[in-house]
Parts: sequence; structure tokens; C-alpha cells
Amino acid sequence: MKTTTISIAILTTIMLIGCGKNDKTTTDEQGGSPAGGDGLSQTQLTHGIGPIQPFNLEPLDDARAAAGKEIFEVKCIACHKIDERLVGPPLSGVTERRSPGFIMNMILNPDQMVKQHPEVKAMLAQYYVPMTFQNVTEEDARSILEYLRTLKSKDLTKGE
Repeated sequence: MKTTTISIAILTTIMLIGCGKNDKTTTDEQGGSPAGGDGLSQTQLTHGIGPIQPFNLEPLDDARAAAGKEIFEVKCIACHKIDERLVGPPLSGVTERRSPGFIMNMILNPDQMVKQHPEVKAMLAQYYVPMTFQNVTEEDARSILEYLRTLKSKDLTKGE
């Protein structure tokens, strides 16, 4: 009798779990419903939180990259080096790891990204200092992105 009662209790628990509401909803790439515990859509998780929507890059624009390098050297160099950690992470190869929208939203909207985006929260735990807004325009951010596209990942297997 005791075994039957335990079996019924276990089966009931399994059924309740299996039929219960799933709190983790997902969304398509266009956004909409939450995709994660932070209430962000899949688009926000991939492309960041801010004014920049997902977009495809054109071929590298050398003039824009040169302008981006100048802006980077004024606004970003205090916290970022190319191939090594400083206050913030090294930026070599960042365009291979992050979408263009994510990078631009991080530049343009760092406060909200630090507060809401799980990957940026994890970076804060690693680097300890939140990125601050550097008073750049969307055009400046786009130029910085173009410059970052010129920075390829270092091949660490070669001891560089």
C-alpha cells in the first residue's frame, strides 16, 4: 500500500511538472516576447539594447575606418587596448565575436546594456568597471565600428 501511494505521488509530480507553464519563453529573430530571464528578446540578446537595429555590413570603408581610428584614440584608448586587457577587454577581433548592432549599441547605450544584458553583466563581473557613454553620435559609433573591423583576432597559437 505504501509503495502504491509513493508511486502515485511521483507520477502526479511528474505530470504536474510536464504540464506546467514553461516560464522560459522564446522568440523569433524579429523580437517580441522575452527570450531569457532578463526579459530580453532574441534580437536584443544578439544585437544589444539600444537604437541600432540589426544590419548587414557593406565592404570595408577605409576612409570611415580612418575616422573611426581617430575617434577611438580620443574616446576609447583610456580603457581599451587592441591586443591586451586594460580597464576594458581587448578589442582585437571583437567584430568576429559580436554583431555590428551589438557593438554600436554597446558604444551608444552602455548604461542600459550593463544593467540588462546578461553577457555585458558577465563582462562587468570580469572587468569590474562599467563602460560609460563617451558622448558619441551614431555616425561616430559607426566609424568606430568600421575601425574595429580592421582589427583581426590575434593568433594565440603562434605565441603572439
